[in-house]
Amino acid sequence: GFCTNLLLSQTPEHILAQTNNKTEILCELKKEHAGVYWYRWSQERQNFEFLVFSNPLGKALYGANISQDKFSVHGVSSHTSYSLHVSHLHASDNGTYYCSISQSSQLLLGSGTRLGVVDVLPLPPKTTQAPLFKKPLWCVTKSKAAGKKGACSPLVWVPLAASVLVLLLSLVPAAYRLHRLRRRLWLRVHRQ
Repeated sequence: GFCTNLLLSQTPEHILAQTNNKTEILCELKKEHAGVYWYRWSQERQNFEFLVFSNPLGKALYGANISQDKFSVHGVSSHTSYSLHVSHLHASDNGTYYCSISQSSQLLLGSGTRLGVVDVLPLPPKTTQAPLFKKPLWCVTKSKAAGKKGACSPLVWVPLAASVLVLLLSLVPAAYRLHRLRRRLWLRVHRQ
């Protein structure tokens, strides 16, 4: 096994955005790669969807039915930092977004960014002291979890399993074509 967050750092973990606005997700790579893939897991539709691939030269390859007006990837000159921009936000954009790189015939996924799109953003809490105390506690908890050797978050394994499922499902049409070809040959042989 492997921990993908050793090679990819994805921020932020959660985004709550308003309909018709835009947002940005950042993916930092530990070293330069041939490019970054972006995927979205939709809990509602139960599917893992390829959005866009962007290489260091800025060329982009979009998934089927993916709007170039909605999604764009911006990289920096170091080729180790990529950001996915999502505009014209709508409820259908809800989901968990993952940046990914290909290494040794494996897709390594980032930790994921959960995006929620709402018509009206909730009001911030009125207390000013609470966030100051919550943040250091959260950081301590996270560093303890990161200290455990070989411990991977379910946020890493769930999308990994989903990507394997997507790859297996992509083999279904090929298997169907092979089945039809065998059937045709069998019919041809038995007609003679």
